[in-house]
Amino acid sequence: MPRPNALVGVLAAAVLCGCPPPPPPSQFPNGEAALDRMKATYACANGIQGEGKIDHFGERGRVRGNVLLFAVNPARVRIDVLSPFGAMLYTLTSNGDTFEMLDMQKKVMFHGPATPCNLARMTQVEVPGHVLVWLLRGEAPLLKHDPQAPSIEWDGGDYVVNVPSVNDASQRVHLQVYDDDWKLPWQKQRLRVTEVETVQRGVTLYRAELDNHEKASTLPPRKDEDGLAAEIPPSGGKCDVEVPRAIHLTVPHSGDDVVFQYEKVGFNPPIPSGAFSQEKPAGARKQFVTCK
Repeated sequence: MPRPNALVGVLAAAVLCGCPPPPPPSQFPNGEAALDRMKATYACANGIQGEGKIDHFGERGRVRGNVLLFAVNPARVRIDVLSPFGAMLYTLTSNGDTFEMLDMQKKVMFHGPATPCNLARMTQVEVPGHVLVWLLRGEAPLLKHDPQAPSIEWDGGDYVVNVPSVNDASQRVHLQVYDDDWKLPWQKQRLRVTEVETVQRGVTLYRAELDNHEKASTLPPRKDEDGLAAEIPPSGGKCDVEVPRAIHLTVPHSGDDVVFQYEKVGFNPPIPSGAFSQEKPAGARKQFVTCK
C-alpha cells in the first residue's frame, strides 16, 4: 500500500535500488508487542455500522447486492441485503447465541443456534460471529495462544506475525504502521491490519484481505424524528481510527469468496431495542436449522 508524505522519500529510494522498504526506525521487539498495539489501536471500537456492497462468488454463481451492516461486540450482527433496485432480499440477525435469517424470496425465516455454518447461510463464509464482528471493523480476530509464542518479521512494507495456537492451528497476521506514526516509538504506533489467514491441520479455514483503509469516527446519537422516544446514545466513546473500505473473505476448501465494500461507515453506533432479533412477518413460515 503506497505511503504518502513522510514515506515518499523512503519508498522512492527503495524503488531506485530495487530493495523492499526498510522497517520503521523503532521496531517491535516481538510478535506479542505488535498484536498488543493492534488491540490498542482498536480498543475504542465497541462496534461498527456501515452501508455498502456485497459481491459473492460460489457454487450458486455470483450474487451481488447492497448491504447494511451492523456489528457490535462480542458477536452481535445484523446484515440486510437489498437488490440493486432496493428490494429487501435477506435479513440476518444474531445476538451471539441465536440466529435468524429471513429469506424474502422463499418467504422463510430460518432460525437456530448461532453456529458458523448457520451464519454462512447468508454471509457464505463459514466463520464464527465474533470473527465476523472483528473483521468488519478492521481488526484481526486472534486465536488463543501463549503470549511468548508469536514470532514477527518484516516483509516488504508489512510486519508479519505468526501465531501458533492449540489444536494444531495457527494464524498469519499482516500489520502496517500508520503513515503518521512511522517515526514514533513502537509503543505509540497505530497499526492497520491488511491480511489474516487462519490454518488448522494444514487446511486454510479462511483468509481475509483488508484494503483501502480510511479513518472513521463515532456515529452521532440516534434521535426520534417525532420526538416521542428518548435519544439513543452511541454504544461507545470517541473513536477515530482507520477502517478497511474493502474486506475480501475466502474459504478455499469450499470455494466461497465474498467481498464487503463500505460506502459509509462509523464506529460505536446507537443500538435500538431489538436490533439483533426479528419477528416473523405475516405470510412467512419458520424453519429450524442446525449444522455442524
